[in-house]
Formats: sequence, C-alpha cells, structure tokens
Amino acid sequence: MELEQEIRRRRTFAVIAHPDAGKTTLTEKLLLFGGAIHVAGAVKSNKIRKTATSDFMEIEKQRGISVATSVMGFEYRGVKINILDTPGHQDFAEDTYRTLTAVDSVIVVIDSAKGVEPQTLKLMEVCRMRKTPVIVFVNKLDRTGQDPFDLMDELEQQLHIHVCPMTWPIGSGSAFKGVYNLYEKNLQLFTSQEKQTIADSIKINDLYDNELDNHLGEYAAKLRENLEMVHGIYPNPQADDYLTGKQAPVFFGSALNNFGVRELLDCFLDIAPTPKNFETEERTVHPEEPKLSGFIFKIHANMDPNHRDRIAFLRICSGQFKRNTNYLHVRLMKNLKFANPTSFMADKKLMVDEAYPGDIVGIYDTGNFKIGDTLTEGEQIHFRGIPSFSPELFRYVENADPIRYKQLAKGLEQLTDEGVAQLFVNQSNNRKIIGTVGALQFDVIQYRLEHEYGAACTYQPMQLYKACWIESDSKTEMDDFKRRKWQFMATDKEGRDVFMAESQYALAASQEKFPGIRFHFTSEF
Repeated sequence: MELEQEIRRRRTFAVIAHPDAGKTTLTEKLLLFGGAIHVAGAVKSNKIRKTATSDFMEIEKQRGISVATSVMGFEYRGVKINILDTPGHQDFAEDTYRTLTAVDSVIVVIDSAKGVEPQTLKLMEVCRMRKTPVIVFVNKLDRTGQDPFDLMDELEQQLHIHVCPMTWPIGSGSAFKGVYNLYEKNLQLFTSQEKQTIADSIKINDLYDNELDNHLGEYAAKLRENLEMVHGIYPNPQADDYLTGKQAPVFFGSALNNFGVRELLDCFLDIAPTPKNFETEERTVHPEEPKLSGFIFKIHANMDPNHRDRIAFLRICSGQFKRNTNYLHVRLMKNLKFANPTSFMADKKLMVDEAYPGDIVGIYDTGNFKIGDTLTEGEQIHFRGIPSFSPELFRYVENADPIRYKQLAKGLEQLTDEGVAQLFVNQSNNRKIIGTVGALQFDVIQYRLEHEYGAACTYQPMQLYKACWIESDSKTEMDDFKRRKWQFMATDKEGRDVFMAESQYALAASQEKFPGIRFHFTSEF
C-alpha cells in the first residue's frame, strides 16, 4: 500500500523548448512557487547576479544557455515533483531526446512572438512517437507577441495536436494585464512588476462582476468577447485525450514576471500522469511491481569538479530503491551496492535512503555504467529506446600538452561516456576522432577538458558525411568490406566496427555494392 501511495504522488516531467523561449526561466519559477528556492536566478541578466539553478555548469553561466539536462526534485501540495530541465539548443538535442525516455509527461514552452520554432517541432516528433502527454506554456506575454487565436491555430497545425486553452491572456506587451483562468474560473491580475519575487494577484471569481470593469476598464469587454469565442471554438479538456498525447492544455503567462506559473503548476498536479509502464525487450514493467527495476539515461562527469565525481542518473521504473542494498547490473551480470545515492537540486545533492517509481536517483559511478544500463533485483531485462545517434560532424582530436596525456585520455573517456559526443579510433592511423550532432559540442568538450581535467586539446578538420555502425551475418563479406574500406574504418568505445562515410554518394554506393552488410544510424541495434 505504501508503494502505491508513493507512486500516486509522483510527477516526473521534462521542460522542453527552442532556445530562448524561456524554458530555464520557467523552471526557475516552478521551483520558486514550489518553495524549492527563495530567489529565482536569471539565465541572462546584468542586474540579477544569481544564475539559474538548473544552469549550474560554468560554461552554462557564461553563455546563458543550457548544455546539459538538470534534474530537480521538490515537494508541492503533498506531491513529489521531479523536473528535468533540458537543453534547448539543437547542438545538444541528443541529451534532450534521451531525457524524454525517462519522463512521464512534458511541458513545452513557446515564445508568444516567435510561435512554433524548428527545435520545438523536432522535440514534439519524439513526444508524438512516444505518445507522451504534453502541456503548452505560451511565454513572454510581457512582450508584444502574436494574436492568441493565431497562436492556437499555429500550435494545432504545426504540432499536429488538438489544443485546449486553460488560461487566456488579457492584453500583451506593455498592455499585458493578466490572465483569466478557465480551469479555476477566476481572474488574476498584475499588481507588481517585480521580476525576482512572486507578484501578488487579485482574484475575481465571476467574469460578469462589475469588479472586472473596475480593474480592466476597456479590456473587460474584449475579454468577455474572446472567452465566448474560446468556448465556441475549442473543446473542453478531456483527461484521456491529454494522457494519450492527442490533446494539449495551453497556458499563457510571463515566466520572467512569475505570471501564469502558479496556474500551470496547480493544474499540472491535477492532470499530469503518475509514473507509467515501461517496455523492455522481454516484457512490460509496471510501477506497482514490488521488485526494483530502473535504467540509466544520463551520465554526468565532474558534477562537482572539486571531487571529480561521476554521477549516473537512474530512472526508477518499479519497486522501491533502498540505500546499501545489492542490485543486479544486468549488462555486467554483477551485484552492486550504493552507499551514497542522491537526489538533486541541479548540482546540489542530498543523500536518500529510499526512492520510488518516477524518482531520479544519482549513483556515484566509478566506470561501471553506460547509458541504457539496467538495474534490477535479479531479473534479466533490458530497457530499450535510449540510443546514441549517428554523428554528423567530426574532428580529429590532438593533444596540445604531451605532458598531460593521461588527463586528456581520461577526460575524453569520461566526457564521451555522457553520450553528448562519441569517440572513435581510426583503424588506418590510430588517431582519435570526436563525432557530434552539433558544432557547439566541440567547444563544450574543449572547455571542460581544460577546466575540469587540466588537459588541452586542438581539433583538426575532417570531411566526413556519416558514421554508421555495421554488421553482417557473413564473416567473409564483412572482412572483404573492411579490407576495401580500411581507410574509412574505425571502432567505437565498445570495440564495434564503424564505417566513416566520406559522402552521401559513398554511403549509398557501399550499401548497394555490399548487400550483406547492415548499416545502422543509431548505436541501438
């Protein structure tokens, strides 16, 4: 009974968006309303000295962007909330894609002026594929933006999902007055422009009360007209449609001004799903099962550079996780015990004695874990759907300081274990190659090697089209392929064969000439 109660009070979700839509700022304000922090930080600010809680890495503070998924947990209204703040920049999309495998629902942040942007479309494709429930938060109403009805049309057409407004804005930009809450059936107005603490608001329960005219003046009639149209155009909220990813509740607000955030959080607690079932190669895992199971979806090296700690992030799928208890590492087939498992507030860690389905637990890792690994109480199951994608950008990596060769080797090993970049060794010249899906990753690796490992590296350009994992049932054909393509053959960290295609034509020609070779564009095959 305790397990079922703990499961019912868990909500685990990711916040996703295109860069600069206000995703990290919204996360800060959710933490603020939840009482997890007392003063919200800024992602980019000359006046606010505190940086965003979720942007804890030094390079994130300097550039004002998120480059790694942050995990934050807190209690609100008796519910345990686990937020995963993901990178919005497309160069770090692979980290976001993997994070989406570990959550039960998603909040998508949309810039009211820019509407649906390219990265949002890609992330929504992943959500749609996994049938992940989605809530939309239209942000930056304090700036001049698109007409709300036009935005709603754009959301439906671009995201291929039915929308259902839960709040409605009153004005925008300098004339933004507040929102009407269709879910709670009340009105909330600005009484303060303070950006670092929660603004007070006034509630008016009856939309046709004369109080509305007293507070809104000329805006009152427009609001009543808009809400009549809303009720006529959009369907009522349907829990089943939301939970199966067919309908998206929409909230309007200004995260920077703390506006519309409480309404979002309160409604989220009411409608968001509790921990879900997970598929493994062998069977479906249900959260209510008494025995523990979970998978590693993220690894972060040097979370605390002073202690050189490496943390593996475990999503608990079933049962109860307990400290100092033996669990089976399925890939290695050995039992491991964890003396200091932690819960998170970004880079701040708190030791936990127990955790339940939906929780994210940090495990100190000495090199045992890889992304996708499974922990159980003895059952041999394998969680799937956490691949590494084929890189599209490549650089030879050179040691710029021969004296610190060991530091460079260790840094490359640990940073590429995080899954944001991949390390290959060219079989023709034994040179190390870093492959990424985004150019900014090269800067991040170079920066972290220098500041976290004391190692310096330089890059040499490579003109390659794609890295493909290859396999074949015919040893003869595989040996022939590797002999003919020896200049373009490499191995990954697992020792698997990788073909480094120099062009789209070379890849297509190889696939045609060697029909017995299977070319894979993710590492999961």
